[in-house]
Amino acid sequence: MTDPITKLEKPSNEWLELLSPAAFDILFKHATERPGTSPLNHEHRDGTFICAACHLPLFESSAKYESGTGWPSFFQAIEGRLGTRTDYKMILPRTEYHCIRCGGHHGHVFKDGPPPTGKRYCNNGEALAFVPEGEPLPPLRD
Repeated sequence: MTDPITKLEKPSNEWLELLSPAAFDILFKHATERPGTSPLNHEHRDGTFICAACHLPLFESSAKYESGTGWPSFFQAIEGRLGTRTDYKMILPRTEYHCIRCGGHHGHVFKDGPPPTGKRYCNNGEALAFVPEGEPLPPLRD
């Protein structure tokens, strides 16, 4: 059995000290990076993708695939690591997902992904960090 995830709440000024301006805008102001700009689009090593804000592991590299959208895409998240809410910013409703621990916005999930889930978690690269297999995961931020 896994331990429950403790929520992390920080004021904006503390996140600003820890994150790049782009990562802060995406994670905590719901911005979106331009497609094709993330180096993580070309990350094909085995490893774990973690939240750039709080370091919670969100996706395993085995769930990453090339969606052709210009953003890192995954067909499955690590169970219990993401929360969702409905977003109406593009008029039609979309499902936004966020880190369950810090609340940081990561992207949107769509129903046009590959088997076995049929889902496409379309993630902003600035909202993630990659830890190659064999390297220790960083401690969760507090």
